[in-house]
Amino acid sequence: MRNPFRYFNNSPDVIRLTVMMYIHCPLSLRQVEDLLHERGIDLCPETVRFWWNRFGLMFAAEIRKRRVRNRSFSRWRWHLDEVFVRINGETQHLWRAVDHEGKVLEAFATKRRDREAALRFLKKAMKRYGRPKAIVTARLGSYRAAMKSIGNASSQQCRRWRNNRAENSHQPFRRRERAMAKFRNAKTLQKFAAVHASIHNHFNHQRHLTSRADFKRYRSSSLTEWQNLMV
Repeated sequence: MRNPFRYFNNSPDVIRLTVMMYIHCPLSLRQVEDLLHERGIDLCPETVRFWWNRFGLMFAAEIRKRRVRNRSFSRWRWHLDEVFVRINGETQHLWRAVDHEGKVLEAFATKRRDREAALRFLKKAMKRYGRPKAIVTARLGSYRAAMKSIGNASSQQCRRWRNNRAENSHQPFRRRERAMAKFRNAKTLQKFAAVHASIHNHFNHQRHLTSRADFKRYRSSSLTEWQNLMV
């Protein structure tokens, strides 16, 4: 594989740190610039923007590739939900598939939330992770219509409060949306949502479910893997 950092004067460690700070933390471009300046790294906000656009997809794809290898673990139960995102006065729908651990499997933006949009979303997620044993959804009719089309309607569950895991998974994305002062177009929304989902999964260790010692070990392991991406 060709070195993706070969034409850049800055070291790969600085680029990885910059992308991690901007994608993983609810920071604006200028806040990332200020934090890097405190570390003795002089960058402009447009450099931060260029780096996350250039390397964010590469890092996210590498992280996602490692998770897809264990497809059977992500086929137990999925939680599906969608949220509204306003872009220049128009409403976009961001669909998300979350597994039983709260890891975001897929993020997909569409203008509508009808049967065709739900079907495209489900096919895209199942092509990558396989068919799940159970799917928990809201009572939106598009889900049932789409799953009837692919012969998976018997696995749908719509019980009250069962889909809280998917609804809570939107919170980190909402925090990033506020920090970015919303999105400018649907293409940027789709790109950032896909990158943010993979990177958030990588650093999300559900610290409320583990001891402090285990959390520190998981965090160190994730940071080491991040520093070795694209090496």
